Order: sequence, then structure tokens, then C-alpha cells
Amino acid sequence: MKISLNELATQFGLELVGNENHTINGVSTLAKARSSELSFLANTKYKSELKETQAGIVVLTRQDSRIFDGNALIANDPYVMFAKIACLFQNNQYPDMCIHKTAIIAESAIIADNVAIGPYCVIGENSNIGQGTILEAHVVVGNDCTIKKNCIIKSQVVVSFGCNIGSRVILHPGVIIGADGFGLARDKDGWVKVPQLGAVEIGDDCEVGANTTIDRGTLEDTILAQDVRLDNQIQIAHNVQIGKHTVMAGCSAVAGSAKIGNNCLIGGGVGIVGHIEICDNVTLQSMALVTHSITKPGSYSSVSPIQETQAWRKSAVRIKQLDKLSKRVKDLERKNNESK
Repeated sequence: MKISLNELATQFGLELVGNENHTINGVSTLAKARSSELSFLANTKYKSELKETQAGIVVLTRQDSRIFDGNALIANDPYVMFAKIACLFQNNQYPDMCIHKTAIIAESAIIADNVAIGPYCVIGENSNIGQGTILEAHVVVGNDCTIKKNCIIKSQVVVSFGCNIGSRVILHPGVIIGADGFGLARDKDGWVKVPQLGAVEIGDDCEVGANTTIDRGTLEDTILAQDVRLDNQIQIAHNVQIGKHTVMAGCSAVAGSAKIGNNCLIGGGVGIVGHIEICDNVTLQSMALVTHSITKPGSYSSVSPIQETQAWRKSAVRIKQLDKLSKRVKDLERKNNESK
């Protein structure tokens, strides 16, 4: 695929500088790009590479374009624009949209036109696969599921019965949608499993990373709103609700019935306890433990930073002494007040 500077400017509504007929057929970094490739400048520490780059086209801000003599596209956010342009050059992994002969598809399932279904996929009764959707090998879709248009469901994904997936959703390998939530009631003789009768609803434009699990609700559904992005190996428990445009990094975990607002940024390894609410526009720094609701937007952190082991042991001992020290301070304050 080749595309010219003028075609890119027209397609993405950008101002161009230079030879509008110059064409590129790929993307690369400033340091390694050739004249047939496009690159970008979004971080000032790479400005020195701008002077030496061989890139045929560079996406940059208007200010940075003043120090560049080559072909350029002017963008308010070069990184975002680079991402959009780079999508044009993704390798086409699915040249033939077809249904593999080993796929097992229930007679009552509805398969739209232009759908790819890979080897050994299973699609259950009354399920609906939308136009342009791709199921790679060994995907299992249970009964009564809906997967809408232009989704990519990668190998070894399971979408359990009754779950609904929006349009343009990407599920990476090993994702499990709709496993039973961890619902147990304590009886005198042991545990009684609470039936998990809800499902999972995933909105348009979501992406779920490899080996992430999203449990079905107990009575109501577990919900991911539009454009939620989850990294690898995340646990989303039953009845959790996650708002629009929220992003979660790897190894985070959200306990049952927690509600997370819109536009939240959640770092790696964050733990969120159940039955709390986090408002819109909250940032949780990596390894934070959230034990109560957050009602004010902003950035939140917890967990002590790393120390040398000897210093950490001393700090740990002092933490254990805090309760005794607090009582001593209160006693001293009381005696001081009595002596006045």
C-alpha cells in the first residue's frame, strides 16, 4: 500500500508542508525511518533525531515544523495522529473472510456476511455474529450471545452464554467473558454456591488484553461501557461497572459490585475492593489499594516506596508501635490538660 502526503492530509484533515506527491508505504521511528516511511515527533527529547531523520514524512506540531525542512503533516497531537495513520499499515492477517470447515456452528446461530471463523471454533444456539467480525482458531461462543460488527476475537477466547459484545471490540488470546462470579453463601456444613444468573455487556470500541477475565453478574450484568481498555491479566468480578474511556493496566483486580466512573486511569497491580464507587476522572497510581469510595476527581496513591531491607525492617517495627505511641500521646495530652 502506498499513500501520498496529499492523500494523508485530506483523509485526516491536516495541513501539509512539502511535496504533496511524495508517497510512503509504512511507518517507523525517526532514527530508523527511510524515505518511504512516515514517522512522528511527540517528545522533545527526540528533537535531535529530527535533524538527521531520513523519514519521507514526519507528523509534528506547528512549532516543531519550523525547525524541519522535510515533508510534514501538522497536528495538534502528533502521537494520536501517528496512531491513526499507522492503522492504515497494519498487516492484513485475514485476507480471506471465510468459515473454516472444522468450525462447529449451531443451526440456529445467525452469521452475517463477510465473517471469518477460524479452525475449531464453536458457536452455540441462537448466537449472532455481526458483519466483518473475525473469530480466530479455537474460539468458543456460547448460546444466546451477540458479537456485533467488525470485532476481532483472537484464539482461545471464550464468550459464555448470554453475553453481548459491541462493535469494533478486540478480545486478545485467552480472554474469558462470562465465567461464574465468585458467589458463595456460608452454611453450617460448608459453602453453598450462589447461581450467577446475570451476563456480561461490553460496549463498542473496547479492548480486553490477553488472559483477562470478566465474570458474569449474580443477578444483574457486569458492564463495560464504550471504549474501555483493559490490559493483560486483569480480574473483573461479578456486577462490576466500568465507565466510558476508562483504562486499566495489567494485573489490576476489581472486586464484586464496584463501580468505576468515566475517564479513569488505573495503574498496574491496583486492587479495588467490592461495593465501592470511584467517580469520573480519577487516576490510581500503580499498586494502590482502594478500600473506600472516591468522590473527588484527582490522583491517588498508596503503598510505601521501596527501601533497603534493613531500613524497611526498622520502619515495619515502628509501624507496629504506632498504636502504643498514639495511646501514650493521648495520655500525655490528658495529663497536660488536667494539670492546667
